[in-house]
Amino acid sequence: MTEEDFLAQAAAHRAAAADTSLANRREMHERSATSWEAMARGAADTAERALVNENAKAQVKKGAV
Repeated sequence: MTEEDFLAQAAAHRAAAADTSLANRREMHERSATSWEAMARGAADTAERALVNENAKAQVKKGAV
């Protein structure tokens, strides 16, 4: 899943939280949305690290390092 997928899930849970009249269900959806947002940040960080690693490997292959 991509960062956008995780953020879409978070948005869906926030919308579900807004639509429910039950406090415990609203809190459940809010916690879930927070978790999805954390996973989105993790996915973004992983993608960034992968790009840095890929660039470093390319430099090593070129003999620049």
